[in-house]
Amino acid sequence: MISLRTKDEVTLASSRRLFSAASSAAELSLLPVDEIAALIYPAGFYRTKAVHISQVSRILVEQYGGAVPDTLEQLTALPGVGLKTANLTLGLGFSIPAICVDTHVHRIANRLGWLGTDTPEKTEAILRRILPRDYWIEINSLFVVFGQKLCTPLSPRCSECPFGTGAAARRGGRTEACPRVGVSASR
Repeated sequence: MISLRTKDEVTLASSRRLFSAASSAAELSLLPVDEIAALIYPAGFYRTKAVHISQVSRILVEQYGGAVPDTLEQLTALPGVGLKTANLTLGLGFSIPAICVDTHVHRIANRLGWLGTDTPEKTEAILRRILPRDYWIEINSLFVVFGQKLCTPLSPRCSECPFGTGAAARRGGRTEACPRVGVSASR
């Protein structure tokens, strides 16, 4: 929940502070919302996230005995938990095949020409149909790093990309491996 619209290093530091103050849902449910907010600051939308973390902690204790549920329906019913967070929880927390589509997965799948969607939800639906289940969990981790380092939102590093190497990519052209859908400028 903390990671949404927050850089990885901020998420890590915020999570460490939060979990050093409370290491279980029961302990989190006892923390005042303003204390949670202070612990996770400067995460994006920290005040709203603090309210959701508090609410979810109480729900986990009251309805699930302090455990995190392991179904998409139960997870997305929790305050502040959307499809991305639920799928990430299923995949990384429970090893249940799920496709976590964040901005990187959405952008890269479209740039590669695998699909042509305008929302992460539509991207996930199509990837569920075309991507073998064995790759569902790891696609997010792979594409996040790839999207942060090479296939960036603005001016991607096509000249360094394994899908866009060669003279065509260096001249701004398209390759068979990557049609560079939507890319108008690259490095």
